[in-house]
Amino acid sequence: MREITLSQAVNEAIAEEMRRDETIFLLGEDVAEAGTPFKILSGLVEEFGTDRIIDTPISEPGFTGIAVGAAMTGSRPIVDLMFGDFLFLIMDQLCNQAAKTHYMSGGKLNVPMVLRTNMGATRRSAAQHSQSLHALVAHIPGLKVAMPSSAYEAKGLLKSAIRDNNPVVIFEDKLMYQDKAEVPEEEYLIPLGQANVKREGNDITLVAMSSMVQVAESAADMLAADGISAEIVDPRTIVPLDEETILNSVRKTSRVMIIDEGHQSFGVSAEIAARVAEKAFYHLDSPVLRMGAMDVPIPFSPALEDLTVPTPERVYEQARQAVRGEL
Repeated sequence: MREITLSQAVNEAIAEEMRRDETIFLLGEDVAEAGTPFKILSGLVEEFGTDRIIDTPISEPGFTGIAVGAAMTGSRPIVDLMFGDFLFLIMDQLCNQAAKTHYMSGGKLNVPMVLRTNMGATRRSAAQHSQSLHALVAHIPGLKVAMPSSAYEAKGLLKSAIRDNNPVVIFEDKLMYQDKAEVPEEEYLIPLGQANVKREGNDITLVAMSSMVQVAESAADMLAADGISAEIVDPRTIVPLDEETILNSVRKTSRVMIIDEGHQSFGVSAEIAARVAEKAFYHLDSPVLRMGAMDVPIPFSPALEDLTVPTPERVYEQARQAVRGEL
């Protein structure tokens, strides 16, 4: 099977869906000739033209509001939000309008809109361009939230999101755009709400999202050298959350650690930990563990920034202690 980058996978998914459905268009800052600052959308404007790949002014609330209205009236827009940190600018359009329209119209209106944005620190982009804010939108009923961990997931989840009749927010880790993975040339979809057991194991479950899957995989290799077998579960989407796959893994291994790049307090790791405690408590042989980013603004200093997010070494150490009963 061929290997392509996550960036290429996103580009392919959008192109395939736009060829399939003429109601799909994409809008955002620097999305046409520039192809976004990360060059993810390069070549799309040449094929689909500026009527469907639309450069907008620097007004995130404005073009997100346009997309919500277009989705309500028969189009299927894709909004490109240059950095996930800019979510704060569009919370009314996304959380008060897109998320609630179906409910407030008694089911008469849908908002089939995709918001593509990114997350992730350690790119030396400082406090306003490095945040992982997926927990904010996961808290809002009416929104679906996807977090691909590779090029394969990125393409399959994005195609499903574009076809969904609900507003879907997809967070891509900006450090993973050049990471390669095997991606089929034939069409495939990954259903929203279907987790993936990335690695089978018996001693501890590592639940990890987005780039934290790679952190978990590195930690699992280190644990294996100590004779500890770690199972890795990638939820793929946090809304809807495939709770049963996570719980089944925890029931098998009797231990769990949730790894998330969002800030640890009041985040996704806390929600998953709560569900495990509520529904698999009597299967646990150690406390539910979780590891997120420090509750500080992301520093610009490389030495400080690297300390703020989970690392394979920190995951390995806590997981090892849990399995050996040292916590």
